[in-house]
Amino acid sequence: MTHTERHTNLIIGGTGKTGRHVTETLTARGHAVRAVSRRSDTPFDWHAPDTWTAALHGVRAAYLTYAPDLADPAAAPAIRAFTETAVRAGVQRFVLLSGRGEPECIPSEDAVKDSGAQWTIVRCAWFMQNFDEDFLLDPVLSGELVLPAADVPEPFIDTRDIADVVVAALTEDRHSGTTYELSGPRLLTFGDAAAEISRATGRDVRYVPVTPEGFRTAAAAHLPPDVVEIFAELFTRILDGRNAHLTDGVQQALGRAPRDFADFVREAAEKGAWNV
Repeated sequence: MTHTERHTNLIIGGTGKTGRHVTETLTARGHAVRAVSRRSDTPFDWHAPDTWTAALHGVRAAYLTYAPDLADPAAAPAIRAFTETAVRAGVQRFVLLSGRGEPECIPSEDAVKDSGAQWTIVRCAWFMQNFDEDFLLDPVLSGELVLPAADVPEPFIDTRDIADVVVAALTEDRHSGTTYELSGPRLLTFGDAAAEISRATGRDVRYVPVTPEGFRTAAAAHLPPDVVEIFAELFTRILDGRNAHLTDGVQQALGRAPRDFADFVREAAEKGAWNV
């Protein structure tokens, strides 16, 4: 399969932080795209196999994202069942969004690798866009990032860089059989991130380190209980220093450097993402 062949690309989570960028880029390049979610015209639900057939019609490559997190024990069985169904339907290539430093994601990665199709695994650091689109937006707007992250640095990655790698993996043969670890170009603590947002917005945004229990209490005001528990566990488990190093996955896949956090913050501020 070459990048010039026209086929349908299935984007699961097509309105999500990475999926919508993948969809936009593929569409702009003339590729056929079917972006699906539980609320799309062609609905898709990981745990409703009766939604899979219509979503897979005519598909040759698929981008797999699982919410709320691939470390969820329910993810691997669903992904294994789906990929088996997809291969029987004619899918030849999978690209899986995975978590960096999360051994709980390995069963889902193995399910994709065992499918018999071509595969690419994209393991990612924490998204920069969590600060302006997702669970950290309300805390930023309130002026306090209350997190159980201590002072451990993280190489935040821009979701647009992830999407560019995914598009390449969906449309180019050379990424098959590769696991990319993606990070941004700098290590920052959450205190560093809050300071950069403060400078860009002219507002005081503070990082307040707390215990996991303190995070649960603070997050309960703006997140569902099951999501609070998942993120509390994730912060405790993977922000222990295991990911406090840079990788060159973006450079390997795309031949360029990843976007810097300062550029993300400047652009988000200019768009009014943090206007109260």
